[in-house]
Amino acid sequence: MDVQLIIGGAFSGKRNTVRALHGGDLSWISAYYEHNLIDWKSYWEKDTALVLEGWEQWIMDAIQMDQDDDSIRRSFYSLLLELTEEEGKGDKGIVLIMLELGRGIVPVDKQERRLRDLAGWISQDAAKLADEVYYVWHGMHERLK
Repeated sequence: MDVQLIIGGAFSGKRNTVRALHGGDLSWISAYYEHNLIDWKSYWEKDTALVLEGWEQWIMDAIQMDQDDDSIRRSFYSLLLELTEEEGKGDKGIVLIMLELGRGIVPVDKQERRLRDLAGWISQDAAKLADEVYYVWHGMHERLK
């Protein structure tokens, strides 16, 4: 299998797209349910695809630890490289679900702007490294790569 990036707006149907593409054999790691990204290997069950969602939460955690933007981006890029290397050892693949934050009004709050910028850069890095990229909107998806 491959590394897939599924990206789209909030509640656009990203999870349903993952389920449609992979069925039920999934190990789901979600920042929305307080899963720690550092422990991702311990959550990955044998013979399942690994799904990671909530990247904006993990990015905000890094921002709140007072790291600079370049360090944060390098750290996430290293993680993405580690994930792509690990995917090569299995046959079920890795799915990155990322929230599109780049559309709409630019936030007034400095931290929210940093989050938006970093999420955009990290999404670009993920798209570059992913074997397949899907954009999801209104419950529909389109393969971009």
